[in-house]
Amino acid sequence: MSWLPVACLLTPLLTAVAVFGSPRNRKLRGLLSIGGAVVLLLLAIWQLMRVSSAGALVVQPGGWKAPFGITLVADNLAAMLVLATAAIAVAITSFALHDIDEFRAEAGFDGFVHVVLTGVVGAFLTGDVFNLYVWFEVMLIGSFALMTLGAGKRQLDGAVKYIALNLVSTVLMLTAIGLLHGLAGTLNLADLHQVMAARENDSLALVVGALFLVAFGIKAAIFPVFSWLPASYHTVPITVSALFAALMTKVGIYALLRIGTLVFGMELASAASLMMALAVLTLLMGVAGALAETSLRRLAAWQVMISVGFLLLGVALGTPAGLAAALFYFVHGMLAKAALLLIIGLGERVGMAERLAESGGVAQLKPWLAAAYLFTALSLAGIPPTAGFWAKLAFVEAGLGADAGTAGTVLIVALVVASLLGLLPLMRIWNEAFCKPSPAGFAPAAPGQVPIHTPSASIFALVSLVGVSALIGIWPTLLHSLAEAAAVGISTPAEYVQVVLGIKPEAGS
Repeated sequence: MSWLPVACLLTPLLTAVAVFGSPRNRKLRGLLSIGGAVVLLLLAIWQLMRVSSAGALVVQPGGWKAPFGITLVADNLAAMLVLATAAIAVAITSFALHDIDEFRAEAGFDGFVHVVLTGVVGAFLTGDVFNLYVWFEVMLIGSFALMTLGAGKRQLDGAVKYIALNLVSTVLMLTAIGLLHGLAGTLNLADLHQVMAARENDSLALVVGALFLVAFGIKAAIFPVFSWLPASYHTVPITVSALFAALMTKVGIYALLRIGTLVFGMELASAASLMMALAVLTLLMGVAGALAETSLRRLAAWQVMISVGFLLLGVALGTPAGLAAALFYFVHGMLAKAALLLIIGLGERVGMAERLAESGGVAQLKPWLAAAYLFTALSLAGIPPTAGFWAKLAFVEAGLGADAGTAGTVLIVALVVASLLGLLPLMRIWNEAFCKPSPAGFAPAAPGQVPIHTPSASIFALVSLVGVSALIGIWPTLLHSLAEAAAVGISTPAEYVQVVLGIKPEAGS
């Protein structure tokens, strides 16, 4: 079964090759894209089942044993996030079938989606820091292409801001990797865990850790390096916005979590107060941006930043319970943010406008879409019995834990305040876009008229995301158990080190 990580990595890559090599037919390329996403989903389910029952899967291509060769590791954390990515991929590729125009499709849109997925899956599965950089670049190449396909003036403006800040992040990341290799003599994550444990409070290690924090902070849109997100996400087709909202910032948080705990465990603990401050400021900025925003898509972008702040709260707390809460919210946030953007995309066809003041009438035209939005908004706000409620309840329980200390109190206060204030812009969307009459004059079809059509693939994409989120709300114990197992693996990486290097780590590691 050790071939499963390789299969999960190759599936989107081969799908991209198949799409680029196929005739320029919209339907054919769309079906190839959906098929590749479905195969990835099936493999990801199999991989998670295998990891949950028998432990982490490790692949050493070419027979080069760690730490000298390339290593792929599917532990509980990686397997859970690859599965969440695959679920998002099925929904996004299905929605794209009717949302993306012929020009973008012929220019390779579906292939570039799978290039992004290849980078995301590779980042989750890699076992060394240099290849983490490589997969980030693969992901960014695909995202740059999606940002600029069919670009008008506004889209190019957003793309320039997106690309510029991400290039800064890339330079910082490469610098940090070079310094880390000079400091430790290795880039394998498991080996780094052992080497860096002996360099506690090393000043150069603190510098390298700070560089990684800034580099991944840019990619995750953490305060104060977040400006690219609200400046770019609203300029691209809604399918691209949904893909980015679900995956791009989350990979930055994952990298921060993985490298922070495995490589800079001691330094991360000493920087807990700084991390908590960044989490609170990210939350406050996201909420403030959402409250002040009048553009529907930009408001959704601020919601993405709010989710980043919540994730960072759990990372900053650093306890197993806090990490488990963050990972539960990680998966919930991926589903909810993608669903929110797809709802906006469908709503724009029947009454939503770029400005909330110009929107309205969607609930009258599409009651089922209004129901999907209300459920998603309540889940994002953490209203019971949605998945968001269970995620935020896990945060509260972590904050009340005996090992949480003062940071736990800060977490709970920030969580409650951000949740209450964050509900206001979501309800404003409900009132303005769904409940009030449409200023544009949209109305239900009169007898004998053809109603506004919603493609079945688009309905499937949205219903699948909302349905999975609803199932998590009804039955949260499965995701809780997966998140807790992943959090234990992060907090006590001895098993990770042993399975990768084939040796028992020293006591205390």
